[in-house]
Amino acid sequence: MLSGLSWPAVAALMMAGVLLDLLVGEARRFHPLVGFGNLASFIQRKLNRGRGRLLRGALAWALAVLPLTALTAWLCGVGWAVHALLLYLCIGLRSLREHNLPIAAALTAGDLPRARFLTSMIVSRDTANAGEADLAKASAESLLENGNDAVFGTLFWFAVAGGPGAVLFRLVNTLDAMWGYRNQRFLYFGRVAARVDDVMNYLPARLTALSYVLLAPTMTGKRRAWQCWRTQAPTWGSPNAGPVMSSGAGALSLALGGAAIYDGAVEQRPPLGSGAPAQAADIGRAWRLVLHTAVLWLACAVIAALLVTGAQHA
Repeated sequence: MLSGLSWPAVAALMMAGVLLDLLVGEARRFHPLVGFGNLASFIQRKLNRGRGRLLRGALAWALAVLPLTALTAWLCGVGWAVHALLLYLCIGLRSLREHNLPIAAALTAGDLPRARFLTSMIVSRDTANAGEADLAKASAESLLENGNDAVFGTLFWFAVAGGPGAVLFRLVNTLDAMWGYRNQRFLYFGRVAARVDDVMNYLPARLTALSYVLLAPTMTGKRRAWQCWRTQAPTWGSPNAGPVMSSGAGALSLALGGAAIYDGAVEQRPPLGSGAPAQAADIGRAWRLVLHTAVLWLACAVIAALLVTGAQHA
């Protein structure tokens, strides 16, 4: 383990961090990731100008990520509990529920204006004139994709490198969300941020996709999820979002992807999954798939710890 932690310690600290998140939720004020976003915006404004945008972007990435990761590694020398605290600050399992289930509730109550407002808080697409199916689709897609970005990728890198690994992953993922656009302003400046995120997300995304396949409720659903992953993921623009979202949509027997409105223009995206269009109740189903996947990963960590401990005492 890069963190120097034993597998039993990793499993125990992982459980502690996830339980803290589920019991306490994210910080309402002064959340570290919000502060990091403000820092990243400041660095971007100072360096994203003039010539040499690619090198400037690489420098900006290093200034934003490396000192904070080094600081967290130093803090972990205080004691093992710091690892669990860092995981709690990085993971967003309860946040996914708190941001998405109210959308389902608003749709069930027929309150489209509130559902549109709540959905606009979690996605970048236009929701001003969206109907129930559009809003349910946006929420389900967000849950499936962010299950990897906010939960499983964080758990993966925590298992590899403890608290500093979780912090590094979330900082990298946040910079990709802020700078990883293929537009005139960020095409070169954000390239390093996007590529590093692609690399760090490669294994977690595929483990997440495999988990969605395994947790599909029926054998037919498992086969559908696997088939959607293999055939649809290559058509998706993101090399990591494609496997996660296609397998998740297939596991839920939902038809996601397709048309979405961005900046007033309709963008026709590749299809994801197979089945019926999303409805309000499917948001809860997507959340439960993410939750069950988290339980599966924690169970795997505990089993690994027991096997290692048993081997050491054999």
